[in-house]
Amino acid sequence: MPRRNSRDPRTSAKARLGEELAKARESAGFASQAALAEHMRIDRTVVGKAESGERPPSDPVLKAWIEECRIENVELVLVLAELARAADDNNEPIPAWFADYAADIEPVAHTIKTWQGMIMPGLLQTPSYARALFESMGYDAATIDARVAARIKRQSILDRADPVSLWVVLDDAVLRRCVGSETVMHEQLSYLAERATAHNIGVQVVPAENGANAGCVGALTIASVAGKPDVAVIEGVQDTVSEMQELVRSALSIFDRVRLDALPGSASLNVIMEAAKNYDGNGLA
Repeated sequence: MPRRNSRDPRTSAKARLGEELAKARESAGFASQAALAEHMRIDRTVVGKAESGERPPSDPVLKAWIEECRIENVELVLVLAELARAADDNNEPIPAWFADYAADIEPVAHTIKTWQGMIMPGLLQTPSYARALFESMGYDAATIDARVAARIKRQSILDRADPVSLWVVLDDAVLRRCVGSETVMHEQLSYLAERATAHNIGVQVVPAENGANAGCVGALTIASVAGKPDVAVIEGVQDTVSEMQELVRSALSIFDRVRLDALPGSASLNVIMEAAKNYDGNGLA
């Protein structure tokens, strides 16, 4: 029986990639998507969406797929993966690589840990701050409006009846980097200080004088969902969402090491409030 893809593999790189991955899975002896998912210790939906052409797999998942299924035409698969990712519509409110996480993991997570060395975490951004970031990326007005709305909507998990526990570690540079304008920054840091006092939110700042730390590798997030493996979100040139245990353990180790360099919560709150004052009126002191 011919495999039914949601897209035509003759015209869609995503569907063609999915077809190749499904053939490789079956040839390697994994009779079902669930069998391969269990073997690679990832959610079955990741395999299903990759094979249907709905969502190309992340780099770590694709690498594991190639190895576990002993794919021979590696170059073809890698080219198809690159084309599939390029085909993702940049006008979507939430980027394709992040969409599954935003829809299926973040809303039901009981704990989220995040380290940011450059910008404010999305879950704590004000609309004006988020807008300034998207404007700097060169998006058109309609895309910016949609992405700001989607980002703010995600923040509802902080105020639900059973709110997520959010643990944030920020580099001091996040407080000093002027995004948008001094008015935007004053509003953002005042909001951050307010949110940091919530019972389910913890914010710590790593002082600039501490120098280099384990978090210099880039931003990361670890989400924990009851009954499921932790998920790591690694941000950089190639953004990645992965359940692979090695990557999750590495992300947790980096988070813990960075947190060791951070100020306690109360001292961090004072630093944030002082930074907000510096943007009030005449700008930075």
